[in-house]
Amino acid sequence: MGSDCTKGLELIAGFRPSHVLADKGDHSQEIVDTITTMEAVAVIRPRSNRKQQGEYDKKIYKSRNLVERTFDKLKHWRRLARRYDRKGCHYLSFVYLAAATLWM
Repeated sequence: MGSDCTKGLELIAGFRPSHVLADKGDHSQEIVDTITTMEAVAVIRPRSNRKQQGEYDKKIYKSRNLVERTFDKLKHWRRLARRYDRKGCHYLSFVYLAAATLWM
C-alpha cells in the first residue's frame, strides 16, 4: 500500500458516489476494487510503473486540480492550516468564512 491508501479507504467508506477522484499516489488495486464494489467509477491516473495502465476519464481528472488549488488557498489561512479551534463546529464555521472570502 502507498502513503495515503489506507486513509483513502476510510474516507470513502459509507458514501455512494458516482465517481471517485484521487491522485496517482492513491492508485492501488485495493482502492480501485473498493470503488468498483461501491458501483462508482474510479478516476485515478495510474502510476507510470504499473505493468497494466488502466483507463481513466481525463476530463473529470482535470477537475481534481480545482479542488487541490482551493485547499491550497484555504491553507493560507493560518487558523485553518494549524487547526487552532478545538471544536469541530468552530473549525467548520471558519472554513465557511474563509471559503466565502475567497469566493468574493
